[in-house]
Amino acid sequence: MAGPTVCRGVALGLGVLWWWAVARLVLAPDAGALEGAVAAGGWGLSLLPVHCVPKGRAVGALRAGRWRRAWGAGAAGAVSGGESGDRPA
Repeated sequence: MAGPTVCRGVALGLGVLWWWAVARLVLAPDAGALEGAVAAGGWGLSLLPVHCVPKGRAVGALRAGRWRRAWGAGAAGAVSGGESGDRPA
């Protein structure tokens, strides 16, 4: 497992690479697809930590099989407002 210094160094290096690509896109008239791909890819990766949460810790996450039970109840004609165990504890 990499030490914290190595992880911080890699993060810093990738951050510098991203800022280089953005600066080239803004300032250099000959910036092209490489700089655009680095800038767009870095921006897209920055969204992952915000939106990826383990299902067990997500607010409002439903247990596995909930939709299966709802479809079965709908086919039987007894659709209810919900079950008490739909949300994780």
